[in-house]
Amino acid sequence: MASSGEEPSSGSPGRAGTGSEAAAAAADAAQLDTAEDFEVLEEEGEEDEDDLSELPPLEDVGRPPAPPREDAQPPVQGAGDAAGDPEEWLDVLGNGLLKKKTLVPGQGVESRPQKGQDVTIRLKATLEDGTVVEQDPALTFTLGDCDVLQALDLCVQLLEMAETALIVSDAKYCYGAQGRSPDVPPNAPLTLEVELLAARDAPDLELLSGKEKIQLANRKRERGNFFYQQADYVLAINSYDIALRILGSSSKVDFSPDEEAELLDVKVKCLNNLAASQLKLDHFKAALKSCNLVLEHQPGNIKALFRKGKVLAQQGEYREAIPILKAALKLEPSNKTIHAELSKLVKKHADQRNVETEMYRKMLGNPSTASTPRKCKDKLPWSIPWKWLFGATAIALGGVALSVVIAARN
Repeated sequence: MASSGEEPSSGSPGRAGTGSEAAAAAADAAQLDTAEDFEVLEEEGEEDEDDLSELPPLEDVGRPPAPPREDAQPPVQGAGDAAGDPEEWLDVLGNGLLKKKTLVPGQGVESRPQKGQDVTIRLKATLEDGTVVEQDPALTFTLGDCDVLQALDLCVQLLEMAETALIVSDAKYCYGAQGRSPDVPPNAPLTLEVELLAARDAPDLELLSGKEKIQLANRKRERGNFFYQQADYVLAINSYDIALRILGSSSKVDFSPDEEAELLDVKVKCLNNLAASQLKLDHFKAALKSCNLVLEHQPGNIKALFRKGKVLAQQGEYREAIPILKAALKLEPSNKTIHAELSKLVKKHADQRNVETEMYRKMLGNPSTASTPRKCKDKLPWSIPWKWLFGATAIALGGVALSVVIAARN
């Protein structure tokens, strides 16, 4: 998080919507700001009917995460004699994938920054071959909010004030399997040279102006978009939650009507993106709640209606999902994605009803066989007298014959 009113530093690692050196990254950032939501490409093998061509996609991530590399080791580029002096390196996580080495000592352990503080660092990031991919003389962010690379978020809290340290990190804690086009390749480890310049308490949310609160919440939302594109939905949810807490915080400052409207707009974006992330993790109850919160503010929000229909459909609630998707389609009749999804749900609902009907038939008996007894019942009043007369006659004749035989014996 940059200080109030400050734009994110150009090229800061992991920041969505930043990185002026990379044209593709800038294009991606512009795409994230399209409409209310971020765009994501269709997964390989996904059917065309699931391509949200008109509605910003929410189900598919363009680049599926690569499997973890078992042989991944942290680079030692620029680390000096790291292998020869292992005692100089701190294994931050105990897995050998993130290490820290002090180059210039700081002002003591008590000067270390705390989570939640705004810290400013000098940063230089290089690839294994020595290529510099990042330089920032004063990168400011909120420690512990995952505003930057995980390697920085985890290690800066171990720095003392004025300390300069070397951090070698596996790609897992940097740009991961997808890298950062065009300068950071996929699965690229990084070496980070970091100096802690300052640490101060984060600003009081109650005292932020409307513009400052909007800028701060948008930075958290954009970070969530970055994590969503990286298929890290847990961290995406964390960033959206932070943004929503900022937006929902009380204020001692009066906002203009335009600022109020913009704050609501950012809140709706966060809730929509939050629902998309929750849906990815099959957190259906939470996703449904997020959709309903959007619809409380904007009953005609197409994305929220679409996502709510998807959530209900995932739970097999086709009867409830269909009218919601119909409402979305009524708002945007030309949307092919909603058409396809609605048609799919109608078919699934019909199949579900057929299964239920067959189950009830088995429980209650086959109606075709049950009709036969009714026909017999209809004939019953006519057939019983004839049978009764025939039986009575037989009995009477038997009785007469028996009387004759007894009389003859006597």
